Amino acid sequence: MRKDKQKVVGEPITNEQIAAFLQARPYSDESVDQHILVRAYRGLRAEDFQVFLEMFVAQGYDLNALDADGKTLLSVVRTHAQSEDYVAALEAAGAR
Repeated sequence: MRKDKQKVVGEPITNEQIAAFLQARPYSDESVDQHILVRAYRGLRAEDFQVFLEMFVAQGYDLNALDADGKTLLSVVRTHAQSEDYVAALEAAGAR
């Protein structure tokens, strides 16, 4: 990192920035719902992901959308180390 640049960690994110993840669209024939979920999971902290999930469900998207391998995001995230907060957020939102 350049000396004149300061690393910013943990800066608050706005609801508008969280909602922007709902606009993500896949480039292939991947499920739109699954694509949006994965992008948000990869890009948001757990507390922001929880807010995102509320928006996602309110917009009528499917928390249990399947990927190309027939897996839900919840089933994939459960296999990741240190994903407990994301698993809890998905389950609280109604993911199976």
